[in-house]
Amino acid sequence: MIGNILRFKTAVALVLLGLLTLLAGIGQKTIWAPPATVTASVPANGTAAPLTVVDQKLRTLHGGTVKIHVKGEGNFLLASGRPDDVNAWVGKTAHNTISGLSEDRKSLTVEHADGEATAPSPAGSDLWVSTENANGELDYSWTPPADGDWSLLLATDGTKAAPSDISMTFPNDTSTPWAIPLMVIGGLLVVGGVALLVLKPKQGAPRSGTPGDGGSGDGGSDNSGSGDVEAKEATAGSAFARRARARAADRAKAREAGSTPAAGDAGQAPRIATLSTRRRAAGAAVALLTATAVAGTGVAAQASQSPSPAPSGSAGTAAPSAGGTPILLDAQFRRILEQVSAATDAGDAAKDAAKLAPRVGGTELEVRTQNYKIRSQVGSYESRMPVRATKLLTTVVSSKRDWPRSVMAVTQGDGNVVPQLLTLVQASPRENYKLVGATPLQPGTTFPAINRGGTETLGADDKSGLLYSGQEALAGLGDRLTNADSAFKDKLAEGQSSPYIADTLAYQADVVKSGANGNFAFTHKAVPEDTVVFRTADGGALVLGRLNFGFDGTPKNSGDKLTIGDDAAALAGGKETSTGMVLNFAESVAVYVPPAGSKDPMKLVAATRGLVGASFK
Repeated sequence: MIGNILRFKTAVALVLLGLLTLLAGIGQKTIWAPPATVTASVPANGTAAPLTVVDQKLRTLHGGTVKIHVKGEGNFLLASGRPDDVNAWVGKTAHNTISGLSEDRKSLTVEHADGEATAPSPAGSDLWVSTENANGELDYSWTPPADGDWSLLLATDGTKAAPSDISMTFPNDTSTPWAIPLMVIGGLLVVGGVALLVLKPKQGAPRSGTPGDGGSGDGGSDNSGSGDVEAKEATAGSAFARRARARAADRAKAREAGSTPAAGDAGQAPRIATLSTRRRAAGAAVALLTATAVAGTGVAAQASQSPSPAPSGSAGTAAPSAGGTPILLDAQFRRILEQVSAATDAGDAAKDAAKLAPRVGGTELEVRTQNYKIRSQVGSYESRMPVRATKLLTTVVSSKRDWPRSVMAVTQGDGNVVPQLLTLVQASPRENYKLVGATPLQPGTTFPAINRGGTETLGADDKSGLLYSGQEALAGLGDRLTNADSAFKDKLAEGQSSPYIADTLAYQADVVKSGANGNFAFTHKAVPEDTVVFRTADGGALVLGRLNFGFDGTPKNSGDKLTIGDDAAALAGGKETSTGMVLNFAESVAVYVPPAGSKDPMKLVAATRGLVGASFK
């Protein structure tokens, strides 16, 4: 009776405990489930600044897409760029940086840096991969345009304070690692409790060979013992008497065998042991199932609670260097090319160099400016080759992330008889890329292979792994163009693959031959500061740069006169001189330099020249 009551109480306790555990697990998935997102805002009492930077680590703080809401007065923009580009553009300007979340995740952490009170408008900068323009309010989903780290810049026109009403919504960790384990454990406890109520232990049956009808048991081998038992059985007539008779028979057999039964009730021990074993086995089974469930779900809980990789550049950890990352994405490059092409088209059409200024500089600006001046007076003078954004044959992008930065494109659009190399340079973070050279490929030339994913750029005097440095290569080309018997004659491929060299030497020889009354000298000198060197895929290099081609003429005798062409006269202010004249040409060239140890000669890949000056002595 006591065993039944204990089993009932245990079963009820297990069922109640299981239900509570099950409800706790369900509650974690429903009532106590964490919110799907967390929204934090910039504190209202912050210091105003013309620029606000959103640190790149916030984008990956909780994984998933971060949504940004901005309210401001008037027009403002949100620009996306590489962290080093954003920081370089901000420079010394006073700014705020949204760098993290408060402990309660309700506020955004803002750090203020003092500096210059204003900055140029960031609108239109080539550093930005994308920009979002808004008036009054903006909702922005922050997704990376490519692999790597990306920061955001928020500003108006650089003079007014950037919007400060900013909130960011982050995906929240909605995992409930103990919900499933609790539900499993609760279910097992309920099943275990029900099992104890339903499954009753099996009662022991009478031993075989034990008389059940009051007989003499084993034939009366022990008359005194069996007689006592029979007397008791006759008196009691109960199950207890039958068990006593069986015990007496067992003792008699033991005496006959010469052994003594162990102390205690040998006949009852097997039944007690059997019942105890069954109860322990049932309890062990429930315990085993529960332990197995806990162990299995515990592993799952541990896996769900394992921390995700820390976001790069997290607090206290330096952000990884952006070295080796191409300075432009394809979309940026194409946008820049389109703007360069539009600017040159506008300048060429109007013969107005002012229209070139936003996107053309260096040698190309100088050559086109003088070309416009000559064409305004000499209608037959040939215009410069048009600059096209399409057909884009290939691009060359540097992975050198400091300034100045250089990139190159090969295009052949309408009006391009042959493909041309377009060299663009960004002098500083707040300046845009400008076209500094537009050089047609030499007929029959094969453009060297260069890694489009970002290649190394070298200094003009850097000879690392090369047969010649960029400066040496251009100096050698200049010497070859100046002297018919140059020491570099055999170090440069000539003939059909590089006709520019032969044509230049022939032109100079014709001038000397036809100008019988004058003494003429020619020079071709490299300009180191205009030299750009890109590493090629084979370990060599493509060197792009400028040579200053000088043409000096002096009359042989007193009274002799020299005559110049209409194009030079437009710049010199006259056609004849008795004192002498100087013509200056800018030569844009590209030379392939083989890697160190190669037996191959250098090769002139592209070349052109334009008259940039003419004067009388």
